[in-house]
Amino acid sequence: MPYVAPEVLRDKPYTQAADVYSFGMVMYFIITGRQPFENRAHDHQLVLSICNGIRPEILEIPELKSNWYIDLMKKCWDQNPENRPNVESIGTILYDTNRLTLMDELEKAEKYLFDKGHREDDQLTTSPQTSYKSQVLNHYISEDLEAFDFTELDMKN
Repeated sequence: MPYVAPEVLRDKPYTQAADVYSFGMVMYFIITGRQPFENRAHDHQLVLSICNGIRPEILEIPELKSNWYIDLMKKCWDQNPENRPNVESIGTILYDTNRLTLMDELEKAEKYLFDKGHREDDQLTTSPQTSYKSQVLNHYISEDLEAFDFTELDMKN
């Protein structure tokens, strides 16, 4: 569920923008080594949170020369699907970024997070109610969610 775009959770049509949102979550996993929302139950409360704009916590990584990766990831997560970059522009950004620079920055981030992780792993608790396997989400779209007015959220960041 954490990889599913808010509009899809609200039973809107699945679009390329929803794939871009999911790609942003994959980017999060790559840069942090952690699953999105691994410390929260994957239930209707998480659905509401995602639909209200909550995203996984992003750590600042001082070793990175720029935050282009994190900026791109945040753009992919935008609440409004129309504000997300399209696949072509993501490809251009990744292509224009020197491959060696990209690999160097990802390695620095990995080292920073690995070193930091040794200090924080004892503090992280994973919710037993998490699931990262494909599943039908209809049971999460309960009457509570259907009654919630998401129209104001559609245009907010």
